[in-house]
Amino acid sequence: MDPNQDTSFVKPKEGTVYLAGSGPGDPGLLTVRALELLKLCDCIVYDALVTPEILSLANAGAEKVYVGKRGSQHAVEQPDINRILLEKAQAGKCVLRLKGGDPYLFGRGAEEALYLLDHGVKVSVIPGVTAGIAAPAYAGIPVTHREHASAVAFVTGHEDPSKPESALDWASLSKIGTLCFYMGVKNLGRIAGELSKYRPKDTPVAVIEWGCTARQRTAAGTLENIERVAREMQIQAPALTVVGEVVQYRDRLNFFERAPLFGKRVLVTRARAQASDLAGELRQLGALVYEFPTIRIVPCEGNALSDAVVSLAQAGFDWLILTSVNGVDALFGELARQKQDARAIKAKVAAVGDATAERLLAHGIRADLVPPEYVAESILKTLHANGAVSGKRFLLTRADIARSDLPRLLGELGGNVTDVAAYRTILETDGQQEALIALEECQVDAITFTSASTARNFAQILGPERLQKIVSSARLRCFSIGPITSAAMREANIPLHAEAATHDIPALVDLVKCSYAGKS
Repeated sequence: MDPNQDTSFVKPKEGTVYLAGSGPGDPGLLTVRALELLKLCDCIVYDALVTPEILSLANAGAEKVYVGKRGSQHAVEQPDINRILLEKAQAGKCVLRLKGGDPYLFGRGAEEALYLLDHGVKVSVIPGVTAGIAAPAYAGIPVTHREHASAVAFVTGHEDPSKPESALDWASLSKIGTLCFYMGVKNLGRIAGELSKYRPKDTPVAVIEWGCTARQRTAAGTLENIERVAREMQIQAPALTVVGEVVQYRDRLNFFERAPLFGKRVLVTRARAQASDLAGELRQLGALVYEFPTIRIVPCEGNALSDAVVSLAQAGFDWLILTSVNGVDALFGELARQKQDARAIKAKVAAVGDATAERLLAHGIRADLVPPEYVAESILKTLHANGAVSGKRFLLTRADIARSDLPRLLGELGGNVTDVAAYRTILETDGQQEALIALEECQVDAITFTSASTARNFAQILGPERLQKIVSSARLRCFSIGPITSAAMREANIPLHAEAATHDIPALVDLVKCSYAGKS
């Protein structure tokens, strides 16, 4: 394939259904095609195994229809799912039918595709990473190995109950090196018993619950004892059972469950548009992340930023100081509205924080100055080292509620400061339900706060009584990105476990990691 070839999808003009696999749960295992469709389609019809993290990648305007099935519990029966897909497509919508794993492997995808084709609807299929390969890999189990398994079979552990007898040939299956049983938790005893008739009772077995997610748990044993082991661990669906000698490699190859934050449940309070970076880093360390947006970033009313950008393009300032990623976005948003770009910035640029500097660089501007600390005194000291402050003209683009220390101190030293409210933060009232349930059930290990607004709004959303009940949990630790945020946490009666050393996202992530490694 030509790497320069544009292979992205274009929305079809007629109603179309894309039948896609979402993979086994880890958003990183989505295919590029599935991700494109999440951002493209008008309607997403999804199953129970499609995680909230994956759904969050959909375009904001997409209609989302839940039709989940878990074992014998059906939110929507299959004939009704077929009709929903047909109706959405006939209404001219671009429909993404998103199924866990791969749509054709025990997913009834073929039935849905054939139904739609029979009714004249165009269907395209996008395969997904199946749990039968991915879940064992995340549990440290290779499904094939030169010395132990030259073949692998994917087997349903939950056959159609209307069949008069099992279609499985247990004698033949027992000769295959590795067996991966889908949906077989309820029938685990029968599976082990049938295989024990043909394979040694000490054959290794593993049952993997919620594979490839931070909820993953693995019960390991043998054909003789696996039912008891899984029952004692209270392993439940969704789970995949692996039978074969390859299970013995689990102890050596189990990378995922050894991640520093594996199994920890961390709540992120950033604005929804900003949460992905922090949440992504925490997930890479093995954490189960709940997003609890407490603020929403909106433009400020009035012409102050517009007038400042005009003056900036006319060399009306010596220094432009940007104190956050949001400030960068607001500035370049206004530049775009004025049909300008980075060439209009005729001033030296100071960026407070590495993330701010990186966002600037993405727009083609390399910061002339990045202070070592993210406080007013450090900024002033660094500016002094790069020339006099007195008589210089400074433009600050910041939040409407930002502290006034920096412009005040610059003014005291003779600087001419234009302090522009480029954006404002308002209370977010949507997208918190899943996280609230986890908080109220004391299922959260850590909460991260990245600004004073996130702390104040978190307390306001919960209310005094509910907040006190939640933060009194012995397992809960609350982490702050810096001193201003810490002060707001104390004012809001939110306990402070620790504060990041350098007051940025990487340091906050490292703080959480080290805290659970016993280093904080």
